[in-house]
Amino acid sequence: MEDTTNLSQKADASLYNGQPIDTGLSCPSVGLTSCTPSISDDVRYGVSVENVPAGNKQWFVLRVSYGRITKAKTLVETNALEYYVPMRYKEIKKRGKKRIVTEPLLPSFIFVHATAEQVEALLHDNKVATNESSPLLSYYFDHTIHLQNNPDRNPPLTIRNEAMNNFINLTSLKNPHIIPITSNNIQFKLGDNVVVTEGEFKGIHGRVARIAGQQRVIVELFYGCLVATAYVPKEAIKKTIF
Repeated sequence: MEDTTNLSQKADASLYNGQPIDTGLSCPSVGLTSCTPSISDDVRYGVSVENVPAGNKQWFVLRVSYGRITKAKTLVETNALEYYVPMRYKEIKKRGKKRIVTEPLLPSFIFVHATAEQVEALLHDNKVATNESSPLLSYYFDHTIHLQNNPDRNPPLTIRNEAMNNFINLTSLKNPHIIPITSNNIQFKLGDNVVVTEGEFKGIHGRVARIAGQQRVIVELFYGCLVATAYVPKEAIKKTIF
């Protein structure tokens, strides 16, 4: 967790607003988007990833070993790959003063936009140090399907560009009430597919659920990876097919 107390509103936002260079500073906004120079302005500011797909690049979900997200980002940057690490902003009181702190929203994952060959090379460069028991990065596998040439194995999980776009749009918003959840947090079964039609979350696609006594919209990027909006009134959503 990083304390941003002494940063002004005009502090260099390159780490958390998705600028190309990681300065180690942050500002009160949500969402660390892709941090390599080649990424477009739209993606950096969480607007869209629709213009990103090129060649056979895909969004890979890579697992990060415990407590090493910063080191993982450095490794990906060293390999000049586009990536996304959503951040969560929290307001706390310390010595009677309000402070903004940041922490990874999903500290066990980093999302890398690259070709399969680039990701394979990245993981090959993912050396285990003598004082480390596990690799820094590893594939997160898609347990819903199996490899055609090896029925006992699952392929690496990749995310559709449309789904990743929706996820970035949500997690880049400056709202401390956006939270990661598990199925245990949801009081009612996930309901209708909806799109938010107005307000801060306008354009976000997901499913309706009731969490902590509030109606929210749940975005599920892949099985077990769910993020909830803040409260959304029923007047601001409509049913859709997504």
